[in-house]
Amino acid sequence: MTPPNSPTRTSRMTSDQKPDIDLSFEFFPPKSEVAEARFWTSLEKLVPLGPRFVSVTYGAGGSTRERTLRMVSRITAETGIDAAAHLTCVGASRGEVDDVVRGFYDAGVRRIVAIRGDPVAGIGEKFIPHADGYANAGELVAGIKKIGNFDISVAAYPERHPESADWAEEIDNLKRKRDAGAARAITQMFFDNSDFWRFMERVEKSGLNMPIVPGIQPIHNFTRISSFAKSCGASIPEWLADRFDGLEDDATTHALVAASLAAEQVSELLDGGVRQFHFFTMNDATQALALARVLGASSE
Repeated sequence: MTPPNSPTRTSRMTSDQKPDIDLSFEFFPPKSEVAEARFWTSLEKLVPLGPRFVSVTYGAGGSTRERTLRMVSRITAETGIDAAAHLTCVGASRGEVDDVVRGFYDAGVRRIVAIRGDPVAGIGEKFIPHADGYANAGELVAGIKKIGNFDISVAAYPERHPESADWAEEIDNLKRKRDAGAARAITQMFFDNSDFWRFMERVEKSGLNMPIVPGIQPIHNFTRISSFAKSCGASIPEWLADRFDGLEDDATTHALVAASLAAEQVSELLDGGVRQFHFFTMNDATQALALARVLGASSE
């Protein structure tokens, strides 16, 4: 979604061309038997697309550690698709984090999404590392690599991390994560593609040679997604908010608008040369599957 006068990139494919698309999908650990059944139903719909991996998030302070391990272990064992376990270093010593990493390795998991995590006091507060813990994502990546040859993804921020003083600090931090052993960066959600293109220009000018995968958040519930986005520093453009104005009690129209906007966003990124996408599913495959089809992905 590119507003007027924003930078665009065009590489429209002809109708007989099929893009070589690389997809990954993000889930969170279900909290109940009903939610877990929905988790597996959603996952089963996406597995035939042959994603590079499916990731399962890690609760604040390791609160979902056991559930995350159980889900990624089962995905790895039963689906034939690689599973990536999220991992943070918030509120834990290096030894405790290392034990979790070894648990993933012993379960056959070889992919990790390494994220420093939000401050214990909450988003917007100062991050204080555990006295014996990893101080940042770069240190976390280096620690993981010492334990095993994991494929590691890290986070990137098209609108800059709230704690970064400027863009130089932002890019330097990403470089440290790459140098520590990260294979790629997955961006935080964004809703204006011009933010992503400007970020990519900064990355390219810095000489940072690292795959950057856009993280795409379909808007299942505008009020909820808007609140979460603001809390983590992702902006909601006024024109986007206007599209959902008055639809709070009209689920059908809300879903149609959300689907249209998400399809527009990924189509523009595809036209701009993007071939890797990471979808935040919210444990519902409906929009992620539709977007994969929009991108030209098909069942294996």
